[in-house]
Amino acid sequence: MSACFLIRKYMPKIKTHKATVKRFKKTGKNNLTQRKAGQDHFNSHESGNTTRQKRKDISVDKTFGKTVKILAPYNYN
Repeated sequence: MSACFLIRKYMPKIKTHKATVKRFKKTGKNNLTQRKAGQDHFNSHESGNTTRQKRKDISVDKTFGKTVKILAPYNYN
């Protein structure tokens, strides 16, 4: 067999979108969570309530979760 035949025999691997893997995490019940946005700077003028709410993770919508699973097929399936 030639080397060309061996290369074309298998489907190519799907590349993982690395930024997606860093931003989302899978929970025990297969839900996706992400950090709440807007925590980097300009937080001193906000109320304590807003600051505390930003510390919590939020769950990802199921329709957007499908997109995340396409971008990172080996991490979330």
